[in-house]
Amino acid sequence: MVSDIAYAELGLAPGASEPEVKAAWRRLASQWHPDRNHSAAAAGRMQRINQAFEALRRAGFRSDLGDPAPAGPPAAAPPEAPGQRAPEREPEAAPPSAPRRTIRRKVRLSLEEAALGCTRVLRGKERETCGDCQGSGQHRPAPPCPACAGTGQRKQAGWYGLFSRLIDCADCQAGGTLQQACAGCGGAGQRDSAGYRVTVRLPPGVRSGDELHVDGRRMRPGQSPGDLLIRVELQPHPFFQLDEAGQLHCELPVNGFAWAAGRAVMVPTPTGLQGLTLARELLDYTLPGQGFPVSRRGPRGDLRLRILPSFPQAWSTDQQILLDQLIVATAADSPGADPRLTAWQQTLQAWQRSHRRAAADTG
Repeated sequence: MVSDIAYAELGLAPGASEPEVKAAWRRLASQWHPDRNHSAAAAGRMQRINQAFEALRRAGFRSDLGDPAPAGPPAAAPPEAPGQRAPEREPEAAPPSAPRRTIRRKVRLSLEEAALGCTRVLRGKERETCGDCQGSGQHRPAPPCPACAGTGQRKQAGWYGLFSRLIDCADCQAGGTLQQACAGCGGAGQRDSAGYRVTVRLPPGVRSGDELHVDGRRMRPGQSPGDLLIRVELQPHPFFQLDEAGQLHCELPVNGFAWAAGRAVMVPTPTGLQGLTLARELLDYTLPGQGFPVSRRGPRGDLRLRILPSFPQAWSTDQQILLDQLIVATAADSPGADPRLTAWQQTLQAWQRSHRRAAADTG
């Protein structure tokens, strides 16, 4: 029966009284509480102790006379008589809540999802402590070893039946009981619980390495068997780079002639494409408020663009003809020519004339 297993978990014989159960629980809780016991098995053992206590409380403790005691809080004390003070009662220690299960999940996000925030649906299955064996993996109660009648030792006869001595029982490893795997969990101590499906909202501005805690008590019943600890990883982006200071950068190759002509091009932002008018004297541009959030849930920072003018590496015949026409159309004496080019051309021609005259005089 479940109550017999619960008594055994607390180290008590079936039918132990309520004071004995509470005393056993206090003693074991003091020994196995994770705040005092830092071993790996402490949390699981404390959970089984609490579950055993709750099982006996729900079933009703047995009093010293063997009658079931009523479950629930004790009856209220009778009212005090005038001028009479009720005797002080030492408050009973309530069993601490069982450690909440934490489900660790990893979520990979694109840079756009991290910048703008997104909603993710997390699905999975978790394992829970086997209720049949309270997580021990062994059948309870363990039957006594028939080879040694539960004593853990057997007699070994000496020479001619004389000088017999006691030795450890090999069948039960001197334990006195036969350990049998729990049929409910196959000896694992855990069983698969029902699958969970949780919808979580990831805030804007999360970065790789951030951990987000989702309190399972705020979810709807059946959504999750415990709390969620979500670790964020950002996927590499094809053209955005996010530096340690939170600045978003992008290098953008553009047609060199479009850049020289001051044409408009489409540039990427986390929210989509956006038009940008180029200026041939500029290579660096800043788009305010189009970058990554400065802090989690904070305003978005700037997007810094680096323009890389691109020209053909090899010119076709048609392109050569067009280039020749362009050179003629943009000569120093053409309308709208760069004043620096015109001044240079005039200075160069004057120097050439003077150089010729000097050569003629020396000849």
